[in-house]
Amino acid sequence: MNDELTNQQIEFYRTNGFVAIENFLDPDELEDWRRCTDESVAERLGNSVEFMTNQMQPDDFYARVFTQCLRLADTHAGMRDLIHNPRLGRMGAALAGIEGIRVWHDQALIKPSYGNPTAWHLDVPYWSFDSRDAISCWVALDDATLANGCMWYIPGSHLTARFENCNIGENLAALFTIYPEWRSIEPRPVPCSAGSIVWHNGLTAHAAGANMTVAPRRAMTCAFMPDGCTFNGKRNVLREDLFDSLEIGDLLNDEIQNTLVWHNSWKN
Repeated sequence: MNDELTNQQIEFYRTNGFVAIENFLDPDELEDWRRCTDESVAERLGNSVEFMTNQMQPDDFYARVFTQCLRLADTHAGMRDLIHNPRLGRMGAALAGIEGIRVWHDQALIKPSYGNPTAWHLDVPYWSFDSRDAISCWVALDDATLANGCMWYIPGSHLTARFENCNIGENLAALFTIYPEWRSIEPRPVPCSAGSIVWHNGLTAHAAGANMTVAPRRAMTCAFMPDGCTFNGKRNVLREDLFDSLEIGDLLNDEIQNTLVWHNSWKN
């Protein structure tokens, strides 16, 4: 795992709200990530992803955007080892400039063959905490290209974003009714080879193109929460018993739900 960051990569991330790192995984590690993702998704859906979707109405537009399986690390030991790796957490903390980092949720995002584009959106407004330093990683399990739906970003949007959002739907530009000032910023595609990792801030506007190819485009992702974040009243992926026990302003520090995967004090 190529988990060493340069000062240039950190500066690029903080300025633009995203950074791509090629050759993050070596060939053996890539095969391990692919195996764990394929196994855990098949276990969750009851079949291979080529034949299944986790959406209730598989012919709807959104069902053809991606197959999405959350919190696979809860049910697959191999995936847990990958997602809870302190080296991965250390990278996220270094890019975000935070002391400690907790898992918010992992998710497989698999854009099917001839899958629909993913509309522009933000991440943090969906979640149960508000933070300008939340960060997500996106690991390419297949080559991500302009043809099969690579990621796109609005550079610097994390610096002016508010905690307002839109749903991921058929109107790809709905986010720009909330943030019209971003319409004039040239978006950047991020094609990358399998085994690359792309990090983005939870308030960076991002999207993905359509998959115009005959094969699905697989990615395994994880959203991370800075240590010390507090509950904002939204349930999102929280367990029902934990959600029922929380008051607005409570620390989100449940070690099962939001495992601490890195803290800078661990270096000592």
